[in-house]
Amino acid sequence: MKKTILTGLRVNSELTLGNYLGALLPMVRLANKYSEKYNVNIFIPDLHSIISNIDGSLKENTLRSIKYYLAAGLKLNENVHLYRQSRVPAHAELTWILNCIATMGEMGRMIQYKEKSEGKESANVGIFDYPVLMAADILLYDASFVPVGEDQFQHIELTRNLAERFNHRFGDTFTIPEDTKTQVKFMGADTGIRIRDLQNPEKKMSKSTPGENSKIMLSDDPDRAAKKIMSATTDSLEKIDFNLETQPGISNLLQIEALVNDVPLGEVIREWAGKTRYGDLKKQVSLSVSNLLISFQKRLAEISDDRVENLLPEGEKYANAVANAKLAEVYEKVGLR
Repeated sequence: MKKTILTGLRVNSELTLGNYLGALLPMVRLANKYSEKYNVNIFIPDLHSIISNIDGSLKENTLRSIKYYLAAGLKLNENVHLYRQSRVPAHAELTWILNCIATMGEMGRMIQYKEKSEGKESANVGIFDYPVLMAADILLYDASFVPVGEDQFQHIELTRNLAERFNHRFGDTFTIPEDTKTQVKFMGADTGIRIRDLQNPEKKMSKSTPGENSKIMLSDDPDRAAKKIMSATTDSLEKIDFNLETQPGISNLLQIEALVNDVPLGEVIREWAGKTRYGDLKKQVSLSVSNLLISFQKRLAEISDDRVENLLPEGEKYANAVANAKLAEVYEKVGLR
């Protein structure tokens, strides 16, 4: 049987350059590379999306999310499956089963929960529990590879733990996803990809950060985006080197340059090794980002809602068939059938 690659991006709003380079574009490149050999499940995690905000924009955001994949160059064939999470009820049903073998202790240790609930008087339960839903998303399809950014590595390990725990109690049921080291190697990266805030490179680039110059949105005017790169925070060391600890701003620019142009990070590092003019690096990265946005925005404008809506029924038929079969096996194992 073909192994499965699975990924999904929340659809609350438009994406940042960090979302695009760190998650969407690598996934598209992987899908195009491996879709003849693997099943590639690309799902829209609309159930995850309501964790932060429940409103009437989900349909619009869902269509836009799929357009992003197509505009990024996703090539469709019989092994690429597009579907909405909420149209496959097995995701929510398996989450309950997994909740009953997950522990409060391991959930409370999730870094994403701590970050998302920080400073809030009362965080909703979905923020606490969504890693279990993520585990269900993965395990229903026996996915081996789940390309994610480094901020999701802990959730992959939770998924592995829950699958191993279930298999130990009830017999072999779930495929154990590969560990994060193997995942990173499969993605063709040396480390997990995490594009940094342009003004505070100690943090990841986020659409929720208030400062406009801290992030680049996919809808940004290309010239405006170039100016944001030119104003990016660097350091005073006067050397160009890739070191996320001592030079996070410079390292971020090098990583952006590599990802935008689809070249190995090591190649970009060697190209700039020994150079000291930060302005030259910024000019090169700003040009690369500007060109990326120009071509991406042109392709995006050419994709209609009708085209997207016509793609979904076939993928959702496939997803329900696979997920329901796995859920039936789980229900039988735990004695519900």
